Amino acid sequence: MSAAAESPLKQLWGEFAASKLALVGLALLVSVVMIAVFAPLISPQNPYDLAQLDVMSGKLAPGEQAMSGKTHLLGTDDQGRDMLSGIFYGLRISLGVGVVSTVIALVIGLFFGLIAAYFGGWVDTLIMRIVDIQLSFPAILIALILLALLGQGADKIVIALITVQWAYYARTVRASALVEKQKEYIEAAQVLALSKARILFRHMLPNCLPPLIVVATVQVAHAISLEATLSFLGLGLPITEPSLGLLISNGFTYLMSGKYWISFYPGLALLITIVAINLVADQLRDVLNPRLKK
Repeated sequence: MSAAAESPLKQLWGEFAASKLALVGLALLVSVVMIAVFAPLISPQNPYDLAQLDVMSGKLAPGEQAMSGKTHLLGTDDQGRDMLSGIFYGLRISLGVGVVSTVIALVIGLFFGLIAAYFGGWVDTLIMRIVDIQLSFPAILIALILLALLGQGADKIVIALITVQWAYYARTVRASALVEKQKEYIEAAQVLALSKARILFRHMLPNCLPPLIVVATVQVAHAISLEATLSFLGLGLPITEPSLGLLISNGFTYLMSGKYWISFYPGLALLITIVAINLVADQLRDVLNPRLKK
């Protein structure tokens, strides 16, 4: 089959697969997602079940056997929680929070970005001033303030992450939509008296998606790292719902005593996840916007 006859999707995959680093990142990301999805089936222990925790077997070194006879491959934390199980469930929480918050923030930012670009005038000015004000503050500061008011919990973290992320999408979509607005197909749609909603979401939106996909992929990694930071500071998830950040925080006080594994392995899992997402996002950027190719 000739290159001209290939489907657009197949061409995009061919360009994406040209990078070995991107393929490595994709393989790692798929592995992380599969582990998170099937965590209840493959974990040696349910870290949410307090009845399964053995405080007397706390802080066991990797490969050491507990009093119950179970061998913990990555050791246990101070509460007797199996570190491997904690990491599997922690990945589930971190990925879930990152993806859900990113998708909802993307939809909100997409809507306001398109509205600002298409209508212009005072609508554009009002929306962009709100975006500018929010982006002038560090994301971590806004999230800390919100969680201090809302309290702990996965739903509270999602709300905080949505609040700090939507402005990025609004600005990205507005920039792309302003370019599309000047093109002939938009003028033709206006001449045909198509509804504003149809012009915005059926004609303009598809052409604004490529840069948005790249930003969204990067923001998933940003949301995961931000959730880990908030949980590390004790403002994220409660102790009964261990995310990667909370697992790292639990072992931080024991680093100087040589019990490195309590923080090291969750930190390594977090690093692998973020690096994998960034490798995929980097290649997506090159594929969807050839002008940015190195």
